[in-house]
Amino acid sequence: TGRILVMASSPSFDPNAFANGMSHKEWHSLISNPFRPMENKATQGEYPPGSTYKVITAIAGLEEGVINRHTTVYCPGYYEYGDRIFRCWKKTGHGYCNVVKALAESCDVYFYQIGQKLGVDQLAGYAKACGLGKPAGIEFEHESKGLVPTSAWKKQRTGISWRRGETLSVAIGQGANLATCLQIAVLFSAVANGGTLYKPLILKTAETEGTAPSESGTVIGTLPASKKTLDIVRKGLQEVVTGTGGTARIARIEGIQISGKTGTSQVISRKKNDTGRKRDRSPHLKAHAWFASYAEADDSRIAVAVIVEHGEHGSGTAAPIAREITKTFFSLAGN
Repeated sequence: TGRILVMASSPSFDPNAFANGMSHKEWHSLISNPFRPMENKATQGEYPPGSTYKVITAIAGLEEGVINRHTTVYCPGYYEYGDRIFRCWKKTGHGYCNVVKALAESCDVYFYQIGQKLGVDQLAGYAKACGLGKPAGIEFEHESKGLVPTSAWKKQRTGISWRRGETLSVAIGQGANLATCLQIAVLFSAVANGGTLYKPLILKTAETEGTAPSESGTVIGTLPASKKTLDIVRKGLQEVVTGTGGTARIARIEGIQISGKTGTSQVISRKKNDTGRKRDRSPHLKAHAWFASYAEADDSRIAVAVIVEHGEHGSGTAAPIAREITKTFFSLAGN
C-alpha cells in the first residue's frame, strides 16, 4: 500500500538539541561532519543503484523481446565490446545463464548484452516508468530525484555524444545512474504486488470530518511489465535468496518467503579499484552495498531496501540488516 513502517538514516542527531538551544560549536560539528548526519539518506542520499537496477534491465529486455525466459548467454567472466573489455564481478564467469540465473547470480555479462541491444534511451524510458529519475512523492520536503542518464542529457551537460559502451555500465546500475533508497524500496514493492507503484506514506490513516479514515495507498504508476514478465523477474529474485548460486542466501529466514537483489555501487572504476589491495583501500573509496527485498508469510507482506555507505558488498553487509528487519517485522506481525 506504500505505507512506510520504518525509515532510518545513520548517523543521525538529536532534534531536541534544536529546541533546547545549540551552541555554535555544536552546530558546526553537525554541518561539518563528513558522514552528513543532517541528511536523511533514505530520501536525500543519491547512489548508483548497482545490481538492484538489473530488475529494470530484465523488465526492459523481456518486454522488448530482446530476451525471453530461455535466452541463454555464456559468461566467461568478461565481455568484449569494441576495443574494451567489460568485466563481470565473478572473474571465473557464470557459465551459461538464462535471465533467472543471471538475476540470481547477478551476472554482469548477461545484462551488458541486454543493454547493448536496447540502447541507453530505451533503458532510460523503462527506468523512469519504474519510478526512477523523479521524487517518489513522500510527505517530506527536499526529497532527491536521482538521475536517469540519456544521450540527450550527456550532450547537453558535456557537449559530448553518448558512447555505446557507456550503456553497458548503465545496464548494470553503474555509470551516471543515481537513485535513492526510497525509490528502490518503492520499485521492489511494485514488483512484489504485481506492478502497482504506490506513493510512499508516513501517515497511516487520514480522515476528514464526517468521513471514515482511509488507509488505501495512492497509486502513482504501473510498472511497464506484463504478468508474464513479472513472474520471470520474481523467480530470479527468489533464486537470489533460495538458489544454490544466489548472492543473498544469507538473507534466508525459515518459514518466510524472501526474494531480493544484492547490489554493489562503485565509487571508483573497477580498473582503479584493482590497483590496490582491499585492506589498503581508503574507506571513502570502498563501494556502497545494497540489498532490496520483499517477503511474505501468512497475510503479511513487507518490502525492504538497505544501503550501507562504503559497505562494499550487499551480500555481506546490507542483506544481514534487511534480514533482521524482516525477522522483526514478522515477529511483531505474528503477535
